[in-house]
Amino acid sequence: MTWEGLSPPYATIVADPPWDHSDGTGKGYGLTNPHRKLVTKLSYGVMALDDVMALPVSDIAASDAHLYLWTTNRFLRGAYDVAEAWGFRVSKPLVWCKEPKGFFGPPFTSSVEFCLFCRRGSLKTLTRVDRQWWTWPRGAHSVKPGGFMDIVEQVSPGPYVE
Repeated sequence: MTWEGLSPPYATIVADPPWDHSDGTGKGYGLTNPHRKLVTKLSYGVMALDDVMALPVSDIAASDAHLYLWTTNRFLRGAYDVAEAWGFRVSKPLVWCKEPKGFFGPPFTSSVEFCLFCRRGSLKTLTRVDRQWWTWPRGAHSVKPGGFMDIVEQVSPGPYVE
């Protein structure tokens, strides 16, 4: 992978890896329900966890940097490994609470996404936020809430890359 057009190093990185939710088939064709019916056809390719971990994110990060790493419940444990492989330590999991949409997997419906706030070195935050969870409406598949980037810019200094 190349980072054409980027001007590292970046103090703040926001990453939303293309997690492979295809139950290990490697097809990356979309999200499935418990009965293996296609629910969402993805418009992008997906990557195995090891491939995500191997991305050279560390190469574009400043020695003192923040990382916001999006993940779902299914990849929450692996996302901690990704952060470490990229040279960061997880500070706090942030939570996006959203209204349930359909039924995905018993016994609980998926209605949250996680964003791991991670640090590398000793970059100071710009301000303190009084929570680590937010209720934002859903958008299209994989589209993150508009208010999220406002929080990133409130807490973490630039330069930024998403």
